[in-house]
Amino acid sequence: MRVTGDSSSTTSDSRDTDTAMAVGTTVDHLTETYRAHYRSLLGLAALLLDDTASCEDVVQEAFIRVHSARSRVRDPEKTLAYLRQTVVNLSRSALRRRILGLKLLSKPMPDMASAEEGAYELLERDQLKAAMRTLQRRQREVLVLRYFADMTEAQVADTLGISLGSVKAYGSRGLAALRVAMEATA
Repeated sequence: MRVTGDSSSTTSDSRDTDTAMAVGTTVDHLTETYRAHYRSLLGLAALLLDDTASCEDVVQEAFIRVHSARSRVRDPEKTLAYLRQTVVNLSRSALRRRILGLKLLSKPMPDMASAEEGAYELLERDQLKAAMRTLQRRQREVLVLRYFADMTEAQVADTLGISLGSVKAYGSRGLAALRVAMEATA
């Protein structure tokens, strides 16, 4: 705005600013455009999406978004173009969400043990722990490292600082003692 001594030029500049603000899409114009082109917007969404409910949701959401951003639509003639572009963008987003949902659903769900199976597993685990406590210390260490920590015999030997032959002997004797202890509790 120019600042001059003439008050009439200040008044005309403020009118020009008001006119520029009024040039954007009005609520009435947007609503009329939406009503007049609702079916074509719905058809556009239907070409991009596959179910009617989603199409209606997308078109309504497009109206809401353009309504809230109507001040950015300077030329009222471009209101329909903004609505169409918003419908296309929202349809793409809906498809992306669907594809992501399908990817997540297509992954197999892990098999869940029944409550009965879980109870049996818990009993077996408790029995195994009790049987492991009856073994000699070295036998228990070898079996835990070999079968529960998934180490090779050589790795067990290095970890415990014993020979490979000792690992094999402790493992063999430990498994035999464990079988006897498990059969006694069964």
